[in-house]
Amino acid sequence: MKNIMLSLMWALTLPACLQAIHGIYAFGQPELFQKKSNCKPIPANLLLCHDIEYTEMRLPNLLGHETMNEVLQQAGSWIPLVQKQCHPDTRKFLCSLFAPVCLDDLDEPIQPCRSLCESVKQGCAPVMAAFGFPWPDMLDCERFPLDNDLCIPPASADNLMPVTKEVPRVCDACKEKSEDDNEIVDNLCKNDFALKIKVKEISYMNGDTKIVPETKSKTIYKLNGVTERDLKKTVLWLKDGLQCVCDEMSDINAAYLVMGQKLDGNLVITSLKRWQRGQREFKRISRSIRKLQC
Repeated sequence: MKNIMLSLMWALTLPACLQAIHGIYAFGQPELFQKKSNCKPIPANLLLCHDIEYTEMRLPNLLGHETMNEVLQQAGSWIPLVQKQCHPDTRKFLCSLFAPVCLDDLDEPIQPCRSLCESVKQGCAPVMAAFGFPWPDMLDCERFPLDNDLCIPPASADNLMPVTKEVPRVCDACKEKSEDDNEIVDNLCKNDFALKIKVKEISYMNGDTKIVPETKSKTIYKLNGVTERDLKKTVLWLKDGLQCVCDEMSDINAAYLVMGQKLDGNLVITSLKRWQRGQREFKRISRSIRKLQC
């Protein structure tokens, strides 16, 4: 189920991922070396590349991003692919582009070796193809240099980290809870809103998951302290969503009951359940909502 959730997130965010690499430099062309690069500390909120083997990155990077804000906006979209664990070097390869290592005494950027690109492509291209997306032309491995002393190679067999990692924790809002009618009503009354939604888009910002519902799919069951203006362009937030998994949200076509609170102007999800028509639990929820008295 964890893989299903990651697949859903990858399918939803992949168009943004492809847009993120649209501006990649043509490797081997003079333009790449004409722009003066600056060494910048890799910020803690650059989750894709924080805590890698080096601490400073070049700007502009190898994707043509000239500001840290650009890097932060685009890099988060690739985290689901890393979480898919399609290759042990996926993160290394992506970070060599988003946050290339910066050395004060070296003017030329250090690129990923062609063999690194090819090994990651071999493992991850099928994952992308499963959702109808080919390996992007701008990541054509022919653009990267053959292995040499000034490019980043794939990990050797001795240093290769196993793909299987510690299972991520389940997001608090997505944990299964067995509730009776009174507990359901009590939970609703503790929240500022309860919506029945279908998901239009999922993206990431500063480690949180941003969920945009389909406009016509919202059905408001309970509203408290949330204005009509808040709901005109509803954006829901799952706090620390990149650090946890949500097995409940496993089907892009399904409807969901989300409850939450308005915190600092944002609609923050505290509970998320997949809405299954005819399921006994949701008949009880509907009944509890109809007679809701907080």
